[in-house]
Amino acid sequence: MVGEPVVARLTPENVRRAKDLIGLYPQSRSALIPMLHVAQEQDGWLTPEAMEHVGELLGITPAEVYGTASFYDMLFTEPVGRHLVSVCTNLACLLNGGVELLEHAEASLGIAAGGTTHDGEFTLEEVECIAFCGAAPCLAVNWRFFGSVTADTFDQLVDDLRTGRLADEVPPHGTLCRVRRNVGLTATGPAPGSAGSPGSATGTATATNPPKDGA
Repeated sequence: MVGEPVVARLTPENVRRAKDLIGLYPQSRSALIPMLHVAQEQDGWLTPEAMEHVGELLGITPAEVYGTASFYDMLFTEPVGRHLVSVCTNLACLLNGGVELLEHAEASLGIAAGGTTHDGEFTLEEVECIAFCGAAPCLAVNWRFFGSVTADTFDQLVDDLRTGRLADEVPPHGTLCRVRRNVGLTATGPAPGSAGSPGSATGTATATNPPKDGA
């Protein structure tokens, strides 16, 4: 997060998680996006060093990693705050005060949409529909959703986030899920269609239970 030290490359624990993810796919490159989420969980954003490390683990170039990372809205290649506040201004929210909520958020946090507070706690963004239309106007904080938000409840939410009262409900930016994978199949054989693969005439299906982990 902004203002916090970052780890230049993936930690040993996250390297293990990354390798476990690679083991889930017949083609290692298929693990790229899940691995990027692991890297983003580590530092709150995707550092150039972490993206380079991901590329090394997958045998692809940093440019290829960056090309994927820069395409998706949920992946950030620049520092963001500990809490990413995403205010919806799409149609349902627009008709129920979404623009006014965004304007209040800008005034309350002292930043414009797209900015980050000086203490690195909050980044504010204006977003399209987040699929919580029945509780418009709504917003998300680190992809945890809050509906029927008023100016007063927004200010209370910010205070709760800043003081850590919602730490159990809203983890730091980058953490999609705190539950680690402990079931599933590991792709241990060659790629489908290759000699000796499950899809070929001589292939034999092979799969094992992976270690307890996941993205």
